[in-house]
Amino acid sequence: MNDKEVWHRHLGSYGICHSEGKLLVIRKRGGPYTRRYDLPGGSLEPLQSLQQTVEREFIEESGIRINIKRCLGTRDYVVAWRRENFDHTHCHHIAILYEALYADGDVANSPNIDDSDGAEWIDMDKLQLEDASPLVRDAVHWIRTGHLPVEAARFDDWKFGGTSACRRH
Repeated sequence: MNDKEVWHRHLGSYGICHSEGKLLVIRKRGGPYTRRYDLPGGSLEPLQSLQQTVEREFIEESGIRINIKRCLGTRDYVVAWRRENFDHTHCHHIAILYEALYADGDVANSPNIDDSDGAEWIDMDKLQLEDASPLVRDAVHWIRTGHLPVEAARFDDWKFGGTSACRRH
């Protein structure tokens, strides 16, 4: 961090739900991950546990009900991001990650609320890095290796996603 950086700090709880080579993601339409795939999850509500947050966010953002298998750990990312009418230069995103097992529901019924433009199951082999948030990148890494990186990840040249892959057709 240098003296000219102003960080907005965001803490959230997220789930990694995958099956048959596909990962459940949402399409972001707001925040630093706009026009990229992100994991279902988000901010805690009053009197809500981290696990309850993931379960609620999955229903709200994807229409999918999940069962939490285990907590995988915490990741933090520093992402260059400026938002109109705010003085911050970066988002310090602290993400608590859970392994989530599909219970029921269909992404065809995923609501488009807040900063989500619906959900989908994406083929991890076809995922492009420029289409993925840092959380999705780490989720794919964890699925393939069984490990999450320990060190914080910094993205000083971060830009909103620009491909049409993350937009609803």
